[in-house]
Amino acid sequence: MASSLIIDHKESGVEVALLQDKLLVEFHKENQDINYHVGDVYLGRIRKFSPGINAAFVDIGYGKDGFLHYHDLGPQVHSYIKYVNGVLDGSITSPDIGKFKNEKSTNKDGKIDVVLKKEVRLMVQVSKEPISTKGARITAEITFAGRYLVLVPFSNRVSISQRVKSKQEKDRLVRLVKSLKPKNFGVIIRTVAEDVKSADLDADLKALVQKWNDCFESIKNYKYGTKLVGEMNMASAILRDIYNPSFSEVIVNDKTMMQDIKSYVGTIAKGKEKIVKFYNGQMPIFDHYNIESQVKQSFGKTVMMPSGAYLVIEHTEALHVIDVNSGATSRKKEDGETNALKVNIESAKEIARQLRLRDMGGIIVVDFIDMRQDKNRKLLYDTMKELLKKEKVKHSMLPLSRFGLMQITRERVRPEMKIDTTEVCPSCNGKGKVENSSEVTTAHIYNSIKEISKKHPKKNITVVVHPYIEAYLNKGIASKSLKWRWELKTSFTVKSSDANELLEYYFIDKKGNMLD
Repeated sequence: MASSLIIDHKESGVEVALLQDKLLVEFHKENQDINYHVGDVYLGRIRKFSPGINAAFVDIGYGKDGFLHYHDLGPQVHSYIKYVNGVLDGSITSPDIGKFKNEKSTNKDGKIDVVLKKEVRLMVQVSKEPISTKGARITAEITFAGRYLVLVPFSNRVSISQRVKSKQEKDRLVRLVKSLKPKNFGVIIRTVAEDVKSADLDADLKALVQKWNDCFESIKNYKYGTKLVGEMNMASAILRDIYNPSFSEVIVNDKTMMQDIKSYVGTIAKGKEKIVKFYNGQMPIFDHYNIESQVKQSFGKTVMMPSGAYLVIEHTEALHVIDVNSGATSRKKEDGETNALKVNIESAKEIARQLRLRDMGGIIVVDFIDMRQDKNRKLLYDTMKELLKKEKVKHSMLPLSRFGLMQITRERVRPEMKIDTTEVCPSCNGKGKVENSSEVTTAHIYNSIKEISKKHPKKNITVVVHPYIEAYLNKGIASKSLKWRWELKTSFTVKSSDANELLEYYFIDKKGNMLD
């Protein structure tokens, strides 16, 4: 299954689309004004306690305090506090913690207001981004994730992913990492480290230790409201976690970001830098790769499937509800049980894609079409279970209930991806009446072509319009656009963009630059 990562860099932020065999399976947006990212490390200050839920609220420099539960303190929270105080008062002058004397570990069960005191400074890491009215969830057990390894300060334990099955390979990796790691640092060996050379593991480990060194420098020069160390950019983080040999291309429309990603790919997959390419086409990058239309089709309340069946997806504060509808498939001649099974299996595949695409978290209830036979109900459950094995986040599911309902829980790490697929009517601006006729609209475009061809007589001009307008202007041998070329004695091209509203249009040159 060929995978492609398409990155659209804009002034407002970055949008990243992951395609598998040209089908959109993941979509991420990173806005410039968002302050939190999972993995970012801050210097926090305990502001208040909530003994009833055994948690504390920590000021990390933003409007909403971070939420720190007792179970997220970690065993070495007092070592972190001692280290931070030492750096702030100047008694600790080096990031090396090999000779640092760790404090006594905290108990697994205890009271947070007994273990910690108000106004105490400690390092915290964002584990879940703010969702709805809740602040970010944070942890005091800091980890730095790399491609092959995860670094855990103030620990000496080396553990390995259970997905590495070979005992010989497990022993090799543990022995190798123990010989490479600095003192007083623990390491978790990731699944992708299997069969990786020692030089690559050493380079990954050194990069993670450097992050710890950066934390030291940031604490020493700390300014309120600034993060100590940030997670890498979204595109690189996605590549770190999901890159595999099936990746055929990474396409980005920004040269600086392209160079950064190419450099990163060189560190995680030497020799594969050539898969990172710069896009400089005339069409918007998401239009060129058919992502814009897939986004509009995939994020609405109703999601159509090839067979004619469809899903209706509703979201509430407490849970998500997905209703499976047979749609046009109900008119087929097959018996009801066979048809219901086919629709349910097709829906299970689309639901697995939607969970990942929208990053839906919490409780998900799916109302499948009723089936009488137990073997069909078990087949549907087994199919769904197999599809969800590809999930990177924690999840669990229950078999179909007597009412044909399937319950799924999925870990919520960041707010659900929501894309507004509705549009205000560009003709009436929501008033319900059209002020300009179609003739007036095409007259506007005609006059604009006339004016812009005078301003830029030597440029290859392309007018980008909504697909409906493009079809209207280019339809037939004696099309309206051909007639305009003859009348204006100028050359231009009419192209469509799914991102355009109905009456929106603009002009670009052959390099894709916008023309005034």
